[in-house]
Amino acid sequence: MNSILLAIILIPIIEIYLLIKIGSQIGALTTILLIFTTAIIGIYYAKYEGLNTLKAGFAQLNNNQAPTYEMLSGAAIAMAAVLLIIPGFLTDLIGFSLIFPLSRKFIFDNIFKKFKQKQNIKNNFIDGEFEDIEDDNDRKV
Repeated sequence: MNSILLAIILIPIIEIYLLIKIGSQIGALTTILLIFTTAIIGIYYAKYEGLNTLKAGFAQLNNNQAPTYEMLSGAAIAMAAVLLIIPGFLTDLIGFSLIFPLSRKFIFDNIFKKFKQKQNIKNNFIDGEFEDIEDDNDRKV
């Protein structure tokens, strides 16, 4: 929860800083055109990759396989499209990294490695509920 709050605070601060720094180097009009251009190109490419992911998902279903990777890719592409619509250079960078298949696969592989490491930890206990039952025959009066 704290990391989400930190991201909500830090991302706009970083975006404003980058817009000011880059805008002072290349000019205000060029910065605005660059933001619109990345949004338009990003949305077009998100649509293209989304359709490819949808086709791959249907191919997986036709082969009687679960389209797990395609479902995750579709969610990542939708998130990337949202990030590309938001004006800013940091969100564009994250959005483009989620759209391109190679970087998306790299990101997913790293996330899956973390989950697999957590699953490999062996627990020496069985999780469950118990209830104490008192036997009337063992009780002395």
